[in-house]
Amino acid sequence: MRQISLFSMLWIIVLLLSACGGRSNTSSASEQGDTIALRYADNLTLVDYPDYTVTTLRNPWDTLKTLHTYILVPASKPVPAHLPKGTIVRTPLSRAVIYSSVHCGLVGRLGAFGSIGGVCDLKYIKLPAVQEGIAKGTIADCGDGMNPDMEKIIDLHPDAILLSPFENSGGYGRVEKLDIPIIECADYMETSALGRAEWMRFYGLLFGAVSQADSLFAEVDSCYQQLKMRASLSSVSLSVISELKNGSAWYVPGGRSTIGRLYSDACGQYVFADDQHSGSVPLAFETVFDKGGEADVWIIKYNRSRDMTYADLKADYIGYTGFKAFKTRNIYGCNTANVPFYEETPFRPDYLLSDLIQIFHPEIGDLGGLRYFCKLNE
Repeated sequence: MRQISLFSMLWIIVLLLSACGGRSNTSSASEQGDTIALRYADNLTLVDYPDYTVTTLRNPWDTLKTLHTYILVPASKPVPAHLPKGTIVRTPLSRAVIYSSVHCGLVGRLGAFGSIGGVCDLKYIKLPAVQEGIAKGTIADCGDGMNPDMEKIIDLHPDAILLSPFENSGGYGRVEKLDIPIIECADYMETSALGRAEWMRFYGLLFGAVSQADSLFAEVDSCYQQLKMRASLSSVSLSVISELKNGSAWYVPGGRSTIGRLYSDACGQYVFADDQHSGSVPLAFETVFDKGGEADVWIIKYNRSRDMTYADLKADYIGYTGFKAFKTRNIYGCNTANVPFYEETPFRPDYLLSDLIQIFHPEIGDLGGLRYFCKLNE
C-alpha cells in the first residue's frame, strides 16, 4: 500500500507540473499579441500588443528575409522595458519628412496633413496643399531625395522619415546617421493593387488615423470588388497593350504586376498576361509589335506640357503607326503633368479600375466618365 501511495503521489506531482507547464504556455500565447488581419498585403504583418504594435515588413526581393521591423509605441506612454528587436517609433507622428507625393497625398486623405513637416523631391509633388505649405513656410523643402538638405532635416527634428526602398540601394546615406526612424515604404512592391492599397492601414497606425485608414480601405475594397464584378458581366473583351518605347527598350508591365492584374480584373485581354514577372519587363520594339500589333486598345502615360496627339506619336517614332490601335484611333493617353495619376491610384486603385473598365468595355456608360485617360486627338 505504501508503494502504491508513493506512486500515486509521484503521479499527482507530475500532473501538477504538467498543469503548471500548460498555464505557462497559455500565458506565453497571450503575450504573442493579436495579429491584425490583412486581406491582400503579402509583405506586411501587424501584431497588436497592449502597449505597442509590431510591424514587420517582408523583404520583397528576398521573401525569406525581413526588410524591417518597427515597434510602434504611443508617445503618450513610456517605452516598455522589454521590447522585441526593431526600430522604435513613437506614434502618432507629429512631424514627418516624406519623400514621395503618393504618401503625402495619402496622409492628407487620412486627415493628418498637418503632420507633414518636410518633403523631398518637391519638383515631383504637385499636390496644391504641399505647394501652399512650402509657400507659407509650414512645410520645409528638404531638397533632392538622393542628396537631401541635412541641415533642414536636423532643424526640423522630425520623428520619422518616410521613403521608398530599392533593391541593392546600399542604404540611405547620411540620413541613416541622424538617429531618426526611417520608414521604408515598400508598398509599391506588392503584386496586387489592393495589396498595395492595404498598406494605408500601417500608415494609419503611424499617423494616429487608424479608424480613418480602416474606413477608407473598406471603401476602396468594396468599390473595387463591385467594379470587378461589373466588368465580369460584360460581353465585350478587348485586347490591350500599354506604355511607350523608352530609348532602345519598351518597358511593359509584367503579367503578375499590379497593372497586369488590374487589366485582368477589368477583364481586358492583356497581350502579356502570360508573363510571370511582377514588375516592368524591358522588351525590344519588335517583340512588342509581334505580340501586340493587333491589339484593340493602346494605353499610354506621358508627361508633357500639352496633351499628346497622333501626330506627336508619329513624330516620336514612325514604328508606332503600324499598330492597329494607331490606325483605328483607339489610343488612350494620360498626361501625368496635369492629371494626379501617380498621386492617387496607388491607394485608390478603384479609380483606375473604373477607367480601365470604361476603356475595355465601351458599352458600359454609367461609371461617371474617365478620370485619368482620354482619347488622343489628331
